[in-house]
Amino acid sequence: MAWIILTIAGLFEVGWAIGLKYTEGFTRLWPTVGTVLSMIVSLWLLGIAMKSLPVGTAYAVWVGVGAVGTVVLGIVLLEEPANTARLISVALIIAGIVGLKLATPA
Repeated sequence: MAWIILTIAGLFEVGWAIGLKYTEGFTRLWPTVGTVLSMIVSLWLLGIAMKSLPVGTAYAVWVGVGAVGTVVLGIVLLEEPANTARLISVALIIAGIVGLKLATPA
């Protein structure tokens, strides 16, 4: 269950990372509210997952899920480049996440 909670926490991290773009420097109320709520939920779920997962693994996976999701949404929503180097780098992050999952009991 901790892995599912951790993955959801990572997805909320994507929400606040992308949300930051839409706040326009925290000058837009509703994007700012959504971003702050995503931050709170993300950190809360990360804390719950860390009750039963090693801190280094949980943090690395949380950041990895957030990074991969943010890059993908940046490409899809914000028309950021999807060049070979970026996609290989994302694949390496995914490989790291999978490796940590396989190497961590729980």
